[in-house]
Amino acid sequence: MNIFRLAGDMTHLASVLVLLLKIHTIKSCAGISLKTQELYAVVFATRYLDIFTDFISVYNTIMKLIFLGSSFSIVWYIRQHKIVRRSYDKDQDTFRYVFIVLPCIFFALIINEKFTFKEVMWTFSLYLEAVAILPQLVLLQRTRNIDNLTGQYVFLLGGYRALYILNWIYRYFTEPHYVHWIPWIAGIVQTLLYGDFFYYYFHSWKNNKKLQLPA
Repeated sequence: MNIFRLAGDMTHLASVLVLLLKIHTIKSCAGISLKTQELYAVVFATRYLDIFTDFISVYNTIMKLIFLGSSFSIVWYIRQHKIVRRSYDKDQDTFRYVFIVLPCIFFALIINEKFTFKEVMWTFSLYLEAVAILPQLVLLQRTRNIDNLTGQYVFLLGGYRALYILNWIYRYFTEPHYVHWIPWIAGIVQTLLYGDFFYYYFHSWKNNKKLQLPA
């Protein structure tokens, strides 16, 4: 554990709390992509298969439970909550995520550190997380209606991965033989996908204007 890893975890946790705050208090999921949330639920379900078999630390277990529970509860809110689901714009959230899930499965099967079920699922979760934000970004570009909480949620989600890259750089220079190409490349791809959003987010913040993405 180092300051960059901790900051990344807390930023990731903050993104989830912001989204839950929006859904629970405002009773609205406007601007939120259900498809992205479902992809994140799959990411955590396949990444944390070891939660009841391999104990690392209390902190690690608690964080796994939080992300698993929150991801599935968000999906439930958008799909089933009698008030929240009314604000879901399924006509705009039409990204066909089969086009990113299938390639992730393919690459996880052929490019992994060890060909075991858990390792392949862990690798698949890294590839999928790298592109899971795409339906959300596409939805924001289509609607161009980005409220403050939704903008903060996406910004924090991208910021968490950027902090993890700093964590990897730190560990590379402080830990011998620390080389993990698969999470590194997946993390860089994930962060690059946020590049356009980050630009417009800081531009709107600097000029005190409402955040809008180009169509």
